[in-house]
Amino acid sequence: MANEKELNIQETGKQEIAETRAERTRSRLAFVPRTDIYETNEAIVLVTDMPGVDQSTLDITLENDVLTINGYVEAAYPEGYGLAYGEYRVGDYERSFTLSNKVDRNKIEATVKDGVLRLYLPKAESSMRKIAVTAG
Repeated sequence: MANEKELNIQETGKQEIAETRAERTRSRLAFVPRTDIYETNEAIVLVTDMPGVDQSTLDITLENDVLTINGYVEAAYPEGYGLAYGEYRVGDYERSFTLSNKVDRNKIEATVKDGVLRLYLPKAESSMRKIAVTAG
């Protein structure tokens, strides 16, 4: 497994997020979703848990090497009922990562199923090549 310097995907800090994109317009609670990051020879894979999010409530953008994930969740209560007691809070999801130049930005793929987002970040082909040396 590659070390963190080789992988070079970093979560951006809150101040950095504010500088790279517009201010949040929803006055709702926003959670930082838990994310697992895996690396293979071909790609980097991010698996993010975002319960309540589906394809229509998910927004993923890539701007200035910052990959931003936003998921929007609305509380669903049965008709005619009100919440008397809740053990968890409902809110949106927000997370950002800075990508290295090792990721091929044109081939990024995303799928979401049952509130789990999978981002496939293929590695860019290396521009480095071996140069043959001849005697003489």
